[in-house]
Amino acid sequence: MKIIRNIIVKQILTEKSKQELFIRFQQQIEQLNKEIAQLRFEKKKYEKTKKTQTSPVALSQFDKEISSRTEKCKLLHFQMEQLEILPLGTELKEAEVQGIVVINVGDNWDELTKERTIIIKDGIIDEIR
Repeated sequence: MKIIRNIIVKQILTEKSKQELFIRFQQQIEQLNKEIAQLRFEKKKYEKTKKTQTSPVALSQFDKEISSRTEKCKLLHFQMEQLEILPLGTELKEAEVQGIVVINVGDNWDELTKERTIIIKDGIIDEIR
């Protein structure tokens, strides 16, 4: 019989991976800032075209979306600060994937169900635990 189970993927922090994460965070912040600017533009455009019938619900939706992206930017800035503090060699949870495990009668259930982890170092699988 085969079962599907979750496997945690962790990345070992190296100078190269630290730099890549930093760049990824910066790109996400830039994208969010572009989206914020676009939403502000769309809000002003909406206000001008619908002067007599401006819906407070629609305007609050614009504000909600802008606020959401602003919070994401703050979180990314915080993560960048934390990244600077982390020492090299730290294991960071990168993702969770699903894997198929073959089970048979007589297998040790505790061994099959204990947490599995894949360790990646600079994009290469370093260890499977």
